[in-house]
Amino acid sequence: MQSLITAHICIFLAAASWGLMAPIGKDAMMHGITGLDMVFFRVAGAAVSFWTASLVLKVLRKEPKARPPKKDILKFAGAGLFAIVCNQCCFTVGLSITSPINASIVATSLPIFALISSAIFLKERITLKKILGIGLGLSGALMLVLGSVSANNAKAGNIVGDLLCMTSQCSFAIYLGLFKNLISKYDVITCMKWMFTFSTLMVAPLTLGGVTAIPFAEIAPMTWAETGFVVFGGTFIAYLLMAKAQKALRPTVVAMYNYVQPIVSAVVSVLAGLALFGFSHALAILLIVAGVYTVNSAKTKT
Repeated sequence: MQSLITAHICIFLAAASWGLMAPIGKDAMMHGITGLDMVFFRVAGAAVSFWTASLVLKVLRKEPKARPPKKDILKFAGAGLFAIVCNQCCFTVGLSITSPINASIVATSLPIFALISSAIFLKERITLKKILGIGLGLSGALMLVLGSVSANNAKAGNIVGDLLCMTSQCSFAIYLGLFKNLISKYDVITCMKWMFTFSTLMVAPLTLGGVTAIPFAEIAPMTWAETGFVVFGGTFIAYLLMAKAQKALRPTVVAMYNYVQPIVSAVVSVLAGLALFGFSHALAILLIVAGVYTVNSAKTKT
C-alpha cells in the first residue's frame, strides 16, 4: 500500500513538472533556442545527470551490482526510441510551431492511446469503467484548457505542430505498454541512464549542427535558466519520478496523470495573478480527480 501511495505521489510530481515545462520551454524557444536545440539539451543533459547519479550511488555503494545483460541493454535502446527520441522530438518541435494551448489539448489524448497500448501489449481489458474514467478526466482537462483559450484569446495553432504533438503522445503510450515489464525489472537509475544514453546517440546527428551554431553569448540569462529547468526539472527529475511510478502503476493510470498538467497551468496562472480561481476550475479538478480514481480502481483482467 505504501509503495502505491509513493508511486501516485511520484507520477503526480512528474506530471506537475511537465505542466510547468510547457510554458517555460515555449518561452525559451521564442528567445534563441530552437526546438531541436532544446531536444539535444534535454536528452544529453539528462544522460549526463543520470550517469552522474549512478556514479554517486556507486561511490556510496548503494547502486545495484547486477548489470543488465546485453539483450536487455539493447531493449533500453528501443525504450529510449519511443519514450524519449520520438516523444521529445515530436513534442518539442511541435510545441515550437503550434500554440501551448493546442499542445495541451493534444496531450489529453495520451490516456486513450495508453488504453489501446495496454490492451495490445499487456492484454488488459478495455472496460466500461476505464472508458468512463478517461472520459471524466478528459472532460476536466478540456474544460481547463478551453477556458484558457477563451480567457487569453490564444493565437491559432499549426496543424503540423498539432500532429507532431499527437505523434509524441502515441509514441509514449507505446513505451508505457511495450516496456512496462523491462522497466519493472531494474532500478530507476539503471533504466534511465541507458535509455538516455542511447537516445543521445540517436538525436545527436539531427541536433548537433544546430547546437554548435547557437550564439551562446547572445542568449539572455533568463533563457538559459528556463532551459536549465526544462533539462533538470522537466526531464531528469520528471523521468526519474515517472519511472519510479511506472514500476507500481498500470500504464493507463500513469497516462491519466497527464490530466494534471492543465491543473498546474491553471494554479500557476492564479498564483501569478493572471487568472481568477472560479467554479469551472473547481469542477474541472474534481472531474480529473474522479477520472484518475475511476481508472485506478478498474479491474485489469478477467
